[in-house]
Amino acid sequence: MVKMTGGQALAKSLYREGVRVIFGLPGVQLYHMMDGLYDEPGIRFITVRHEQATAYMADGYARASGEVGTALVVPGPGLLNASSALSTAYSASSPVLMVTGQIEKDEIGGDRGMLHEVNDQLDAIGPVTKWAKRMLDPAEVPEIVHEAFHNLKNGRPRPVEIEIPPETLAEVGEVELLEPEAPRPVSAPAGQVEAAAEALIGAAKPLIWAGGGVISSEGSEALTKLAEFLQAPVVTTAEGKGAISDHHPLSLGALWLRNDTIARKEFGHDVILAVGTRLVTSQWLDGQKVVQIDIDPEEIGRGYTDTLRVEGDAKLTMENLLTALSTKTSAREDNTAAVAAQKTQRSNDIIKVQPQGELLEAVRRAVPEDGILISGMTQLGYYSRAHFPVYEPRTFITSSYSGNLGYAYPTALGAKVAQPDKAVVCLSGDGGFMFNSQEMSTAVAHNINVVVVVFNDNAYGNVKRDQMNQFSGRTIGVELHNPDFVKLAEAYGARGFVANGPAELEATLKEALTLDAPVLIEVPVGPMPSPFFRNP
Repeated sequence: MVKMTGGQALAKSLYREGVRVIFGLPGVQLYHMMDGLYDEPGIRFITVRHEQATAYMADGYARASGEVGTALVVPGPGLLNASSALSTAYSASSPVLMVTGQIEKDEIGGDRGMLHEVNDQLDAIGPVTKWAKRMLDPAEVPEIVHEAFHNLKNGRPRPVEIEIPPETLAEVGEVELLEPEAPRPVSAPAGQVEAAAEALIGAAKPLIWAGGGVISSEGSEALTKLAEFLQAPVVTTAEGKGAISDHHPLSLGALWLRNDTIARKEFGHDVILAVGTRLVTSQWLDGQKVVQIDIDPEEIGRGYTDTLRVEGDAKLTMENLLTALSTKTSAREDNTAAVAAQKTQRSNDIIKVQPQGELLEAVRRAVPEDGILISGMTQLGYYSRAHFPVYEPRTFITSSYSGNLGYAYPTALGAKVAQPDKAVVCLSGDGGFMFNSQEMSTAVAHNINVVVVVFNDNAYGNVKRDQMNQFSGRTIGVELHNPDFVKLAEAYGARGFVANGPAELEATLKEALTLDAPVLIEVPVGPMPSPFFRNP
């Protein structure tokens, strides 16, 4: 044991668990935490301009790297400001560690109106965290940090929160530091794997439906090998894009945003192998048999009743499933021609809308295949979920079912910190970008060279179109007054450009990715048609 303050114990414990970057905002209850970080030079501290951005950046860091992303905020309003970002990480199954201060130890639960008090913030943050715990003694800091990382690295990855009062951070105690937590992935039970193998062997035309759980488990190679053995086409969710390369002849691309009928019996897929997905569009399964692999037992069968449970880590379970299949049968004959025909039919069935299509194709041509795209909640972002080809895991990031405006730019900054040698491009609308435009200051201060493309229609365009269509052209609350975005970027010390149309966007984006600076590209646009619906 060694004598140290609680702040030092926390900083050293985080470092031992693998934390190398913290996105945070210092504040009065965190002074001794910051002092502990001063003595831990192996942790880079990135100061942001709003607490919301701390957890968004941590989320981007986690999803781009596969490591835990860490954020630090003051209690009460600091944590509540960050809660929208935690909800995104929660919905996307992203391993984010939120380190939060607390009010004075003896005042917790008193509800007396202490500075930053929320009574009780463990309850307040509960719905968007997997696990949360309070530390009250320096000696218990390493154990609780270790427990936090156990929850982050095992089972379904979701945010966790740990919190500590200022006296505990300042107090000197006898502390025993611990060895880091290691992931312990667990395959599904052998009986479940055997049953899944038998179901797939009996299927004439299986379909694989892959979600974000494949990427979380680093299961892309296992998925591809399994698909090749079965000669089964693969369709992905938005969160699962990149789980199989869209270059692969068995890839059908991503599910349509709404009304995707790929799993209907009319397409002949008699068994659906769902891996790491909640099956949120399962209303189209239409009497099909589903084999569902998931690490979260609560998700299996939640959306669809005729489900064979296969509970375990996606990667390990797919590897064991392939082994089981190989011992029972031979790999199926080449089916890629039929898959290509099905992919062509899907392409013909889905609406291609403009200008979204041409603008998105320009972005795809400009961004390297291993570049990372953050798909904001905007017209081009919605469209990209179904139409943007993705070739590697962890190169397409969405806000999942949380659907937060404002998440895209700070999330992109976190992704760039995690992958500094990769191109990182953020697609944002003018409305969403203004939620966190102040983080351009963070980008410049810390040399985080993200390119943000702001599609500017001077409105909350999706809402405006829906209001016009549903209420006889009447609109309210959707028109926006925007700054000069190029001047705004330049005021922060970033580079700013305007690109009119797809050709200029492609050229400007290619140039922006060569610059050693954060870049904003404004693309003026008008009203756009809905990207959500397919042809009848």
